[in-house]
Amino acid sequence: MAPKFLSSTRNERSGKGVPEKEENAEGSQAKAMYSVTGMTCSACSGQVERALRQLPGIQDAVVDALSNRAQVTFYPALINEETIRETIEDVGYQATLIQDHQTNAKSTQMCRIRINGICTSCSTAVESALQALRGVLMAQVASADEEAQVHYDPKMVSYKELLEAIEDTGSVAILITTGYMSKLQLKVDGVCTDHSMRLIENSLRSLPGVQDIVIDPTLNKFSVSYKPDVTGPRNFIQVIESTGSGRYKAMIFPEGGREVHEKEIERNYRSFLWSLVFAIPVFLTSMVFMYVPGLKHGLDSNVVNMLSVGEILRWALSTPVQFVIGRRFYTGSYKALRRGSANMDVLIALGTNAAYFYSVYSVLRAAASKDFKSTDFFETSSMLISFILLGKYLEISAKGKTSDAIAKLMDLAPETAILLTLDCEGNVITEEEIDSRLIQKNDVIKILPGAKVASDGFVIWGQSHVNESMITGEARPVAKRKGDTVIGGTVNEDGVLHVEATQVGSESALSQIVQLVESAQMAKAPVQKFADRISKYFVPLVIILSFSTWLSWFLAGKFHRYPKSWIPSSMDSFELALQFGISVMVIACPCALGLATPTAVMVGTGVGASQGVLIKGGQALESAHKVNCIVFDKTGTLTVGKPVVVNTRLLKNMALQEFYELVAATEVNSEHPLAKAIVEYAKKFREDEENPTWPEAKDFVSITGNGVKAIVRNKEIIVGNKSLMLDQNIAIPFEAEDMLAETEAMAQTGILISIEGELAGVLAISDPLKPGARDVISILKSMKVKSIIVTGDNWGTANSIAKEVGIETVIAEAKPEQKAEKVKDLQASGNIVAMVGDGINDSPALAAADVGMAIGAGTDIAIEAADIVLMKSNLEDVITAIDLSRKTFSRIRLNYIWALGYNLLGIPIAAGALFPSIGLRLPPWIAGAAMAASSVSVVCCSLLLKNYRRPKKLDGLEMQGVTVE
Repeated sequence: MAPKFLSSTRNERSGKGVPEKEENAEGSQAKAMYSVTGMTCSACSGQVERALRQLPGIQDAVVDALSNRAQVTFYPALINEETIRETIEDVGYQATLIQDHQTNAKSTQMCRIRINGICTSCSTAVESALQALRGVLMAQVASADEEAQVHYDPKMVSYKELLEAIEDTGSVAILITTGYMSKLQLKVDGVCTDHSMRLIENSLRSLPGVQDIVIDPTLNKFSVSYKPDVTGPRNFIQVIESTGSGRYKAMIFPEGGREVHEKEIERNYRSFLWSLVFAIPVFLTSMVFMYVPGLKHGLDSNVVNMLSVGEILRWALSTPVQFVIGRRFYTGSYKALRRGSANMDVLIALGTNAAYFYSVYSVLRAAASKDFKSTDFFETSSMLISFILLGKYLEISAKGKTSDAIAKLMDLAPETAILLTLDCEGNVITEEEIDSRLIQKNDVIKILPGAKVASDGFVIWGQSHVNESMITGEARPVAKRKGDTVIGGTVNEDGVLHVEATQVGSESALSQIVQLVESAQMAKAPVQKFADRISKYFVPLVIILSFSTWLSWFLAGKFHRYPKSWIPSSMDSFELALQFGISVMVIACPCALGLATPTAVMVGTGVGASQGVLIKGGQALESAHKVNCIVFDKTGTLTVGKPVVVNTRLLKNMALQEFYELVAATEVNSEHPLAKAIVEYAKKFREDEENPTWPEAKDFVSITGNGVKAIVRNKEIIVGNKSLMLDQNIAIPFEAEDMLAETEAMAQTGILISIEGELAGVLAISDPLKPGARDVISILKSMKVKSIIVTGDNWGTANSIAKEVGIETVIAEAKPEQKAEKVKDLQASGNIVAMVGDGINDSPALAAADVGMAIGAGTDIAIEAADIVLMKSNLEDVITAIDLSRKTFSRIRLNYIWALGYNLLGIPIAAGALFPSIGLRLPPWIAGAAMAASSVSVVCCSLLLKNYRRPKKLDGLEMQGVTVE
């Protein structure tokens, strides 16, 4: 089965556990992601966040200036996606709704539940109970059919919670089926009338499995909600194109992610080049040609009164830069000021306008006077805009590299696939090459040697070896034959395979990984709040500081507070003060400060994903670098997690086959690894049957952390540990006690079996220690991280394992809630605690810990409750996660030094602190270059994280062949 990497259900703000369900009048929530272009710093993102949060129906909004994205959680009953997009554009930025990955399908799950004996009056109560659950989109209960149909978001609520909600009303609920309802966005070309729209809509609605259609006539977009088990994108495209007799062409609505980013890079590059066309001549005429005798004479020639040729040329050349190329700064500052806030655009507009319009005043005065010699700053405004555009281009180009991890993950999926049509006997009738995004559930795909697997599914024909290292981390190719599962994006090594697609689009393992990494990069680390708080007040303070600088120097010049010789011969005290004020305004821009944290988090989480460590956001990354105590589960974490029965001792006179039939019939209902080991061992007594059928188990009960019991063949069977037997008042003979002690001494688990209230046998189950576990614990000690074992297994086995790996503190026979309590006790003692586990019984502790780390091969519930997923299931990745987080936060601190260093050093120099003593001043266009350099420096500093290498000690483990199969 393909691994699932679910997004965290933990509260991103508090980081504490799974949030409680909220009952609200607004109904269910929805999420939308937007690509937002034009943001430059934290002040910009904060401005958009504030505007969105003021809207009715917005539950939360997270805006990231680095990735140019906004993620909005809202109530569809109160507000729609288009209104949100328009609000972002009203603030002054271009916004585009981003569809989900690959198929642009936004999936919700649908399940059918049997409700025994429900009456008409009860159905309303059940519907209300279901609708009150957070994540339920729609619930319909039919009392006549005794059935409920529920559409819900599986990331917010599970089907088990739906069953519990129904049973809380007093009804008995039984799950019938579960399935997904997907949403697909289609763009249709050739549609020009409302009649055409309705015609296409009616054709789509006639298809089986289509649930709902929403039309956006401005974009010719059709949003189709459907059941993927029944229909899919190829059917929709075929129906649309056949409806108009070839007039209409349909395609999956184009994404707005990487394409938008590439267009923004191109737009900034083009703007920079055009600004250079005008700015370089301005710079040459004012700074270079004035020292070339022949050219100087020509430029100084007067045209009207004291107005010279050079001044006219500079005015003419700088005007397009100021008002055409620099128009974006006017637009951005106008929209910011209209909403009562200020951003980088305001600073640039103020600075360049001050220089430009003072120059215009000076030139016009010279044209009207016969004795006034003008001094212009046209080169200041044009060069400043050019350098800012250069910095913006370099910054956007560098920022794009921080999300390379996502691009590489998405590139794992092949662009095309070979679709097979089979007859009733399984013979191939036709082959057709299609876009891989058009694969539907139950399609049969042909995978050639050397090709990528196009979809998650299972092999129905052929044999081969598949390289799954890019998804699971397994270094060696895995043998695949009929019935084996394959994962989309992996590489087929040798033979030809026919694969039936099971998970497509956003359901696939690859899509879930991409979504998790993207969500992680959107989530802000708590340390970023520092930069956000500064950025919020920084721009108004910069304006005040700039004005104060100008006023101070102007008054100092007026009242002769410094010698006249300090002022360059070409300007007066007002012009000198103006230059100082503009320089302060430009160099103090907080762009670099806003990039310090998100660039490092984005690169860090991307590097983690490439190393097989999925980190769910900045909160997890920040907490992980502080971890000083790790709590390990035993089974499947420190051990391989594939236990096997190694010994059986019967205490009653009965056939071994009969004994194991009773035990297997009881344990087959349990998901516990030990139960699976017992059932697997019992199959040896039924070698003639490929899938043996066990006797029916009635009244099955799972006693969490202890064992199970059931009625099989009218006999009460209890399987579990010593505590369970004592709780059930079952006597344990000395012979059984001796065997338990013997198994525990050998680090094995002893399981007791009671039949009809009498102890009937003892099983010894061995789960070997993971290779390298002892070395991992030793390395953690060297990193000053304390290790503890907390397990539901018995004390003897737990102590034996602890001694073998070198762990001193052991908590055994702990139930799931006791594991969580132990985590909380450690936190109360001042420890920053990480929990490493893989099972359902670990999920409470994973949620309670400061950092929950789930083994990638573990259960979906454990993975969902965790902050970090170790995809390869390698124990050494615990060290990688902690070391990577430490390196990332070291980089964040260095980024803050870069960002604040530029400002702390640059602002005094720009304000003229060194001018009185050594005559050093910072022209505004050089200040602009310094500001651009600060942002680029921070981004490049973060990009160095891409060179991250795991600790060399771990490489030593690999050299010894320490891997997990």
